[in-house]
Amino acid sequence: MKHLELNDPASQTTSTTLLVETKSYADFTNEETFPYDPYKHRRLSHPTSDFETLVHLLKASLGTGILAMPMAFMNAGLGFGLVATFVIGYICTYCIQIWVKCGHILCQRKKIPTVGFSKIAELAFLEGPESLKKYSSMASVTINIALLTEMLGCCCAYNVFVAKSLKQVFEFYYEFNWDLRMYIIFLLPFLIILNLIRSLKYLTPFSMISNILFMLGVTISYYYIFDDLPPISERPMFSSISNLPIFFGTTIFALEGVGVVMPLENNMKNPKHFTGCPGVLNVGMVILVTLYAVTGFFGYWKYGSKTEASITLNLPVDKLLGQVLKITVAIGIFLTYALLFYASMDIIWKNQQHKFKRPFLVEYAIRIFLILSTVAIAVLFPNLGPFLSLIGAFSLSIVGLIFPAIMEILVFWQSPGFGRYNWRIYKNITIAVFGIIGLLTGTMMSIQEFMKVE
Repeated sequence: MKHLELNDPASQTTSTTLLVETKSYADFTNEETFPYDPYKHRRLSHPTSDFETLVHLLKASLGTGILAMPMAFMNAGLGFGLVATFVIGYICTYCIQIWVKCGHILCQRKKIPTVGFSKIAELAFLEGPESLKKYSSMASVTINIALLTEMLGCCCAYNVFVAKSLKQVFEFYYEFNWDLRMYIIFLLPFLIILNLIRSLKYLTPFSMISNILFMLGVTISYYYIFDDLPPISERPMFSSISNLPIFFGTTIFALEGVGVVMPLENNMKNPKHFTGCPGVLNVGMVILVTLYAVTGFFGYWKYGSKTEASITLNLPVDKLLGQVLKITVAIGIFLTYALLFYASMDIIWKNQQHKFKRPFLVEYAIRIFLILSTVAIAVLFPNLGPFLSLIGAFSLSIVGLIFPAIMEILVFWQSPGFGRYNWRIYKNITIAVFGIIGLLTGTMMSIQEFMKVE
């Protein structure tokens, strides 16, 4: 299977649902223009294979988001939700490609082997017009804040989800009624033990176990979802315009594994295989979007207005199979916490560790502090539905839609330009406006829903 070479001007992708065209970038990353090859200068102690990277990508995205897709469809309607999920999936994939390709171009120009999200933002602003160069540091800080908000917010949501699943099963067998917050606190020591693992290479077995358990749980969910479906005419094809921001926020939350993209690409043995056709990223996103669309469509078709924030909460707790599902999915989500936490630490710690005499001790202290913080936030705000939508609408609109559009304009500002009729500018303005509308409306609606629940 041939992969796209970034320095091959003749390479191009085929047109399928989510396989994104990348030829335009290859024209401007050839060896004559940029003799420096960042891939050849990377020194990795534990590089990951293509398969391991795909496993990590799937695990980072296959979290509570897919289980919330039926709720997203409830806010959009069956027909509109199905079409919009694939459209948003394509846009998200395309924007992730922009991040990776802009990062590669900047690595070549600056002659550095790897670059993270915040560094891409900083360097891109320095490549743009003179009036924007003074905002390069602000762009870097903004990206870091948005990424940390997204990933640690997901960790908080995972705590709530696992606790709710445990509460349902335990209280079916035992005659006590603990507050949900007690179950969240109960998870704390296990979270600390798991997240003291510092190497992505050693997290791979946990990711694989998590994928297996999670897919087992999703398969069992399908057993209940497809059993005795009501007439499809009972479900609206379109919900209402006022509910679309919630759909947008939840879907973006589910689809955007953008926070782990650069750490995964930077840690690959063959990073050229990450983008292109088929490429690790495109293969992963095709799988993910298809699963999300199927789960959302049939989950809402089955449960209608009774759809919960997570589809597993709709399934019967008095059946053994339902109990197995809740436990397996809970364990899978619990293990996913570690990968998102690794990406968070990569942002916080990578450029700070050299400042300390005992970096190991400081790193462990930071890890424990962040874990305590995610548990504390989950205890204070244990409302899953609005939480997921808020994370997606705020953080992921910034990182996954708005900034990629800005980055490409700035990176292409001086060279090689914006193409015939400046089509690249108009394309990126459209993406940025779409992201800003989603950011504003989704955030406001999610906060309103949060206040209603509270």
